[in-house]
Order: sequence, then structure tokens, then C-alpha cells
Amino acid sequence: MATDVIVPALGESITEASVGQWLKQPGDAVAADEAIVALETDKVAVEVPSPVAGVMGEQMFKPGDTVTVGALIARIVEGGVPAAAVPVPAAAAPVAAAAVPLPVAAAPAPAAESLAYDAISPAVRGLLDTYNLDPASIGGTGKDGRLTKGDVLAAIEAGTARLKSNPPPAPPAGGRGAESPAPTERREERVKMTRLRQTIARRLKEAQNSAAMLTTFNDVDMSAVIEARAKYKDMFEKKHGIRLGFMSFFAKAVVLALKDVPSVGAAIEGDEIIYKDYADLGVAVSSPGGLVVPILRNAQAKSFAQIEKDIADFGDRARKGTLKIDELQGGNFTISNGGVFGSLLSTPILNPPQSGVLGLHRVEDRPVVKNGQIVIRPMMYLALSYDHRLIDGREAVTFLVRVKEAIEDPARLLIDL
Repeated sequence: MATDVIVPALGESITEASVGQWLKQPGDAVAADEAIVALETDKVAVEVPSPVAGVMGEQMFKPGDTVTVGALIARIVEGGVPAAAVPVPAAAAPVAAAAVPLPVAAAPAPAAESLAYDAISPAVRGLLDTYNLDPASIGGTGKDGRLTKGDVLAAIEAGTARLKSNPPPAPPAGGRGAESPAPTERREERVKMTRLRQTIARRLKEAQNSAAMLTTFNDVDMSAVIEARAKYKDMFEKKHGIRLGFMSFFAKAVVLALKDVPSVGAAIEGDEIIYKDYADLGVAVSSPGGLVVPILRNAQAKSFAQIEKDIADFGDRARKGTLKIDELQGGNFTISNGGVFGSLLSTPILNPPQSGVLGLHRVEDRPVVKNGQIVIRPMMYLALSYDHRLIDGREAVTFLVRVKEAIEDPARLLIDL
């Protein structure tokens, strides 16, 4: 008996997705609640589990196809026998074959290699093919040890990925047959945008079209925060099991600034302004598919340790593609840390319907004037992009100054100043 597998509800207002990768192939054994396919939605990847135990049957769609909620996507054969467990009939192995030496090419290893390669998602396969890399030389951090795009990029950067032993054949050029391509020959590759990348592009353009965006800048002396981290990092990690980073200081500083300038955390809806007495902070993190912004809910009620744990968890699950839809929805202010990639200065774009986003940048020693003396200090540029329809320049500058004051004097975070 075959059991239908349908596309489940994917989250609020999400009605369709793309087939990203089949995790089980026809004939594979499947346990109840085991993931059989990964779907790419506008925000995250969603794994669809099997409702019953059995054997993977018919697959209704190919990777890259669009599926809608409620559509039949596959069938599971209950009580079926996995393909690997089916005995080979005696007739398939004639006695005379024992006397005939088999060529090396008939060994089953290449076929197994090909099957493993086919199980890799199209996006990761494209990256492997581009650089002619051996997937076996790269450790996978995805579910069940699967390779992710981030794994491949990290291996390229670290120099640990090996080239395939057989380089891809060069395409014939100008009737020269199998000759090697000329050094000046150029290539182009056309790759369809992922659903996540399409959504990022659409939302960023919507932000530019709908909001009157403006960016104001300031710089902040990081000496006090760096000193506090150096003094307490070992005790903090020993007690809480997580490292003390910059982000918890900035999250706390933003919470403090939002209390003083609530319009920065407000939103426009029609001809009304919605003010919020809580801080649901979006924290921009990088994933193999692009930038995602999970929400640190009720940041005003969280400790430094809980903020650090939540952000570390978001980053880990973003790389693995296991963030949930509801963790990416809502939020009334965003913090984006481009400094981890070496950015000196930027103008971050709003995440609608939010009215403000704070951009953090790299820390570097610069000469500054303190008490009439030129001294060297670890400085960071801050950038606040805001919707000028709702937030005036005075309010934006005041907000940024509040953040600066809290970072330069972290005691303010403890006594609410």
C-alpha cells in the first residue's frame, strides 16, 4: 500500500516553495518522520518528513520545480523492500562468468560515487563543478552530514578541498576537436536565483521604493567594551557556557536607546503609527543561501548570556538551514554586523515594515583626540538607516548617540541611563 506525502503548511502567507533536494531516492528505506525532501521557501529550507515507515516510491517533482501547499509530492510504499535488500536472481550471475576476467571499469565504485554526487543539492553541485572539487574531501555540516554551500566555500577558503582526479573535458572550440581551450577563452554560467535570493532582492527593492531612507553616522570608542570582555570573558564562559561577544552589548544598548526614542522602533501602517513597548530585534546572519534575519524576541528581558546563546544558535542553524519560519517573522528593529566580514562603512537597507536598522563595522585602531591629546583608540563606525517619514533627523541622531554613550560607558546598561 502506498501513502501519499503532501506539501505541508509552510508558514504565514507562504503558499509555494521550490524542491531543493531529494534526501531519499526511489527504493531507499524510510523511517516514520524521517525527512525525505528539502523545500526552499522565501525564507528558509523546510524538510518534509515521511508520515509512515516504508520504501521511497514515486517522486512527483524534480529539484528546482515549484510546488504548492497541499500538493502531492511523493509516495511511500508501506512494507516495501529496499532496493539494496532485493536478492539478485541466480540467472543474473552465470557460472561461465567466473572464467572471464572483468575490466576495471566494471567495478561498482564509480556508480556508488555517482549516486552520492546526485544526492547533493543542485546549488552545491554547481559550486563543486565550478571549482572541479572532490566532494569526498569536504566535511558536511548539514543534516545527516550532507554538504552545504557554506561547507564548500569554507573548504575553498581554508585550502582543504581537493581537486577531482579527472578534470572536466574542455569544450571543442572552433572545430579544433579535443584541443585545450585557448588561455583567452571566456566562460559564462547562467544559474537560476534561489527562492531566498529572489525574496531578498524583492524586499530590498520594496524598502527603497516605499520608505524615505536616510542614513546617519557616528563612531564609537570600543575601549571600554574590549576591556570588559578581556576582564570577564573567562568567568562568563565558565558560568554560562558561551563566549561574551560584542553583539550582546549592542543589543542591550539598542534596547536602552529604543526606550528613549520609541519612534525608531515604531512602524507605519496606513495612516497610523504603531509604537511598541518591547524590543524584538532582528539579527542579520549569513547562511549559504543568503542573508536571513531571525528575531531575538523580548530582548529587553534577556540577559547578556541569553542574548549571546540565542545569537549563536541562530548563526548555527542558519548555516544548517534549520531555522523555522516563525523565527524570521516580525521584529521592530534590526542589527546588521558587517564588521565580521571586514566592512569599514556601509548604509544598511531597512527590513520593512521596520523603520530602523543599525549597521556595525570593523574595529580598527585610529588616532582620535581625547582631552586635547591625540591618542590611538579602537574605533568602530556606526550607521543608522531610518525611515524619514516617521523619524526626524534629531531623533535619529539622538538614538545613535544613546547607543554610542552606552557602548563607551557600559555601566549605563546596568543602571538604565
